[in-house]
Amino acid sequence: MFPKEFRYSPKNIKDLLTEMKDTSELMVDLAYTAMIYDDEDIAQEVLNLEDKMDTLDYHIKMAAMLSTRRVDEAEGLLGVLQVAACSENIANAAGDIAKIVLMNMGIPMELKVALREAEETVVRATIAAESVMAGRTLGDLELDLETGMWVIAIRRNEDWIYDPDKETRLRQGDVLIARGHDEGVPLFFEMATTRKFIPKEIEHNKILKDLEHAVDIIVDMKNMSELSVGLAYSAILFDNEDIAYEVSALESEMDSMKYELQHWVLETAKHVEDVNMLRGILHLASASEAISDAAYGIADTVLRDIELHPIITLAVRNSEEVITRLQVEKCSPIVGKTFFELKLETETGLHVMAIKRADRWVYTPKGNTVIQAGDMLIARGSRIGEGALIEMCECKLDQ
Repeated sequence: MFPKEFRYSPKNIKDLLTEMKDTSELMVDLAYTAMIYDDEDIAQEVLNLEDKMDTLDYHIKMAAMLSTRRVDEAEGLLGVLQVAACSENIANAAGDIAKIVLMNMGIPMELKVALREAEETVVRATIAAESVMAGRTLGDLELDLETGMWVIAIRRNEDWIYDPDKETRLRQGDVLIARGHDEGVPLFFEMATTRKFIPKEIEHNKILKDLEHAVDIIVDMKNMSELSVGLAYSAILFDNEDIAYEVSALESEMDSMKYELQHWVLETAKHVEDVNMLRGILHLASASEAISDAAYGIADTVLRDIELHPIITLAVRNSEEVITRLQVEKCSPIVGKTFFELKLETETGLHVMAIKRADRWVYTPKGNTVIQAGDMLIARGSRIGEGALIEMCECKLDQ
């Protein structure tokens, strides 16, 4: 294979950084989708997007070099280049996950099923003729508000539409790949197929019993790596050292989990005739840990007090998936209610990553977490969902 040739063309640094962030996050979603559903087409598209990231990385470096003439200008762009490099590392890790499929590495079915039940899960559904989705655009449907799910890819006959926008019109027979909170899966599936969602059940065999703990660790690592990325971008968006330190702590915990996983897999290998089925687990753990490392690199710009160029904030805010911060007032109608009662994910399509309560942080709040007056919510999702969350939380005026 010949080295890829890059051709320079003038591009805006902010737009490049936004595109790198969006593309790398899309790649992670698609890579996990490819692995869960053994889909080589999606896995190959992840590698195609990895080539695109190389091109974006080249252009942002060229743009940064050409835009500086003084030392202070160069220092101001250091943070931009560090965030860009970390986005590239996330993309590379996504490529490694996709290779699990393309290289036929072993992944036990038990793990694939468990990953579908992670905090932010992936679901596949085919649009039926009677579905309310048929013939309508994603913008009309507002699926993030109706179901809490976000369509990341569409298979139409032999073609794929990746990262569709609000103008994309759905058709009967389209196969939708969507991600979101697990509570939204039944709503989304029934809306698309007109059939009730029935979770897949599997028999727990001997190998699963030996690997049970390893599967739990992998699912936790996936959840934590995705949380790390979201919190890292939150740290630079709000220039918040508390969040950045938490990303650092998560990165250290991920290292420990990877070592523990390696131990359990090696223990299990003694009882498995074909150890090839375990290679994918080790490969997936390394990729998840690499995503966490990249997230720490993003947060490091805050911890090392690297000057955060306004371009970084604009790029993160301009991203397709926005990050929002909301203070819960004493008069808010959500005070005293649990996340389970409010169903924030399915009602707004936003995923609440963290709550700042007085001087401490609550990360990945559970269904029984009660919202208190003064809580600061950090969430990510669509702009429409951001508006819905603000409306849900705002104090009601007396009539």
